[in-house]
Amino acid sequence: MMELRRSEERGHANHGWLDSFHSFSFADYHDPVHMGFGALRVINEDRVKPGMGFGTHGHRDMEIISYVLEGALEHKDSMGNGSIIRPGNVQRMSAGTGVRHSEYNPSAAEGVHFLQIWIEPGVQGVAPSYEEKLFDAASKRGGFASSPRPTVGRDPSRSTRMRWSTRRSSTEPNPRRMRSPRDAGPTCTSPGARSR
Repeated sequence: MMELRRSEERGHANHGWLDSFHSFSFADYHDPVHMGFGALRVINEDRVKPGMGFGTHGHRDMEIISYVLEGALEHKDSMGNGSIIRPGNVQRMSAGTGVRHSEYNPSAAEGVHFLQIWIEPGVQGVAPSYEEKLFDAASKRGGFASSPRPTVGRDPSRSTRMRWSTRRSSTEPNPRRMRSPRDAGPTCTSPGARSR
């Protein structure tokens, strides 16, 4: 049975530089009823003030998707990738065996509003990877747009990867126990500082 959960019922944390709403348990917000949905572990709606952001931090064995709604989000990672993501861009980062990255609002005047989505991979311990894709307004009207989803198969190098697909994924919940990302709370260097 599907449950309707209203926006105002989500977890909330305001750190001054970051205003974040959590659909599932995350960092200091813990709700045993809302730990995730199948492999979907995190959907955070974040607003970051101008010139602020997440200092360099690490992830492992997680598929991380960022979607900017308003403003711009600057990304740099240990794989050598660096870009500014704007509305319409979707960023996919497979953390695999480990990756370090930072995310900042490069604007001195405007906030950034984005969604960050974490999906547990089917196979752990693969090489990290990164990809961006632009979805213009026309491609999002009147139907489904391509979206990242896990590939399926027995080959471990293919099982954990996200790929762009127009097929819809299953909404059946996965009964396996979810890891808690309590240690993934937001951190920021001093206001305006950019430690990479």
